[in-house]
Formats: sequence, C-alpha cells, structure tokens
Amino acid sequence: MTRTAGLPLERGGCPYDPPPAQRGMEPIAPLTYPDGAVGWFVTGYHEARAILADKRVSSRSELLHVPIDLGPMPPRKPADPGVFTGMDDPDHHRYRKLLTGAFTVHRMRLLEDRVAEIVDEHLAAMAAGDGAVDLVEAFARPVPSLVICELLGAPWERRDEFQRHSAVMFSSDAAVDDRLAAGQGVVAFIADLVKQKRAEPGDDLLSDLVASGELTDEELANIGMMLLVAGFETTRNMIALGTLVLLDNPDQLAKFQADPDLTANAVEELMRYLSVIHIGPIRTALEDIEIGGVTIKAGDPIAVSIPLANRDTAKFPDPDIFDLTRKATGQLGFGHGVHQCLGQQLARVEMRIALFRLFARFPGLRLAVPRSEIHSPDNASILGPTSLPVTWPR
Repeated sequence: MTRTAGLPLERGGCPYDPPPAQRGMEPIAPLTYPDGAVGWFVTGYHEARAILADKRVSSRSELLHVPIDLGPMPPRKPADPGVFTGMDDPDHHRYRKLLTGAFTVHRMRLLEDRVAEIVDEHLAAMAAGDGAVDLVEAFARPVPSLVICELLGAPWERRDEFQRHSAVMFSSDAAVDDRLAAGQGVVAFIADLVKQKRAEPGDDLLSDLVASGELTDEELANIGMMLLVAGFETTRNMIALGTLVLLDNPDQLAKFQADPDLTANAVEELMRYLSVIHIGPIRTALEDIEIGGVTIKAGDPIAVSIPLANRDTAKFPDPDIFDLTRKATGQLGFGHGVHQCLGQQLARVEMRIALFRLFARFPGLRLAVPRSEIHSPDNASILGPTSLPVTWPR
C-alpha cells in the first residue's frame, strides 16, 4: 500500500465533499504523519465506529500525532487537569460523570426556551437593518455563544471577550503560539467565573460543578474552557454552513420550510453531509488490533475521517446526495464511543431552532454576493464559512 505524507485538505468542486485526494482509499489506509510517524487513516464507517469504541485505542494527549502540518509544535505532554478529552478511563470517566449529571433534562428544557428567545432576538435585529448582513456575525456566531454562556452562567457583558479568544483559537491563519495564548485566555475567563460561582452560586452548570466539591479551580477552569469551545465553534459553523447548503439546494430548502416535522431529521442529515469536524478524531493504539483485515500495531497513530465515514456507501446509500428525508441515524458527526459529544442534544436543539426560525422569518433569504465569494478555509480546525452575506425581500 502507498503511504501518504500527511492529510491532503484541498477540496474539489463541491465544498461540502471530502477532499478528492482522500477519497477512494481503503477503509483503513496507511498514513505517514508530518512528524514522520507511520500510522493509519480510517475512512470506513464501520471501521471508524470500531476504532472509536475500542478501549485498546487511546485518546491520551501525550501519545497523539497530528495528521496535518501545523508548523512547529510544542512537545507532547499529558492533558492538563480537567481536559478529559485528552484522557482515557478511569480519569476520563471521573470528569465525564460529573458533567453528565449536570446536563439534566430539566436544564436542557429550560435552555430550549432560552435558545428560542436568543434566536428570535437576533432575527428581529436582522430584520430591523437596512441592507445585507453577514449571517456569521449577526446570527451564527452570537447564538451558540450566548447559549453556552447561559449554560455556564457567564455574564452577557463578557461574551465579546470569549468570542475574541475563540476566534484566534480556531483561526487558520493564526500562529500556534497565538492559538495557545488564546486558549489560556479562555481558561482565565472561566477561572474568573469559578471565583464568582464560589461566592454567589446560581442555577447553572458551572455552579453545579463548583458545588460538587470534587474539582479544583484549575480543573473547573479547564473543563469550562472545553465546554465553551466545543459548544460554540462547532455549532456556529453548523448553523452557517447548514444555511449555505440549504440555499444551494432549493428543492431541499422547500421541503424544510414546508414541513416543521422534518426539522429534527434535517439536523441529522446536515450533520452527516457536512461533518464540520473534518480533521480527526486522532487516537493511538495501545495494543495490536486486527480490524478490517489490517493489523494496527501498538503505538501506531490513527486519524479517523468523520466526513468520509459519513459518506461510506456501506452505511448510507448515495452518500454524496443531500437528502433531508434520509434516515441519517447513526451519523458520526458527534463522534462515537466514550468520547462522544457530551452536549450533542443541546447542539441539536440549537441547530433545529436556529435554522427553522431563520427560514420561517426570512422565507426569501438568499446570498447577497456571488456564490464564488463564499470561502470556507480547507485548513481551518472546524470547517465553515468565514462570512456569509445574505439578504431577503423587504
């Protein structure tokens, strides 16, 4: 088998499709990483699920190899306290069980009402304007930002501070040192909140975690940073890119607008078709593993392609067709296994409410610039348009 030197990220004619150079590979293909490590690239749906669910495969930060060239990287080290996405069980489970308890049904129901209020407030502000608006800045960015701040009990007046740090963290143009500094800025933001919650607890997730008495301030700050980032950047890009793909497919948009009962199913198909997490997850084998006729050796790095797994014909017929009536149950946009996205139900609520109400309020929504001017950087950590100018009949 031919080895590839790092993942090619350049997309072809359709910006929603995985990079052409990644397609046509075996379900588990050899990959040479930019740092010279020799490992694997997993593109098959069933193989990806198996890898992500296998306890012989590690998420530990100090073992991971990045499959794309990000320039000079700091030495690998264990995850900071509280950053459980870079840990294996039992450390991972200790943190996750505390958060699972905080994501209560009651809190999710309250947040659903608040999501609707936040969405309607921003749609009203858009309607009050005169000309075209950038949907990223006017809607897709602030809605999930305010929702996650609501979840954590962060004050409204500090949302811009968080958004500035987050923008640098996920910028495709920012230097690694700047990204790391921005991450520390988010940690400092949460550390201030932790102090406030210890003095004046509220009805929010961060107050619950403080009250548990099981976490240090450092752990709380790092957990809050992960939740802010995970709950903001991914949903922002899904709302923006979801809007764009609906505009690009007017027949599907017409179905979406005509049938409110289709909205939940539409979210699953959008997650499958778009797969904004387009680099990774990345893992490392702890033992020799036989899967799909391939032997992955202990110590081998593994990169899983969510976009390609979600386009695997072994799971989804005609996978390159965007079809809101498709039963996309089992799509891997939220991951799989013990590290599956903790806030996936909240993300579904945000996308469902935001997209349906957007097109209900502005049924004639259209791009305000030529389609060729909409740019989604191939090398961004999370795929999505940098701006999305739109307008509508007035």
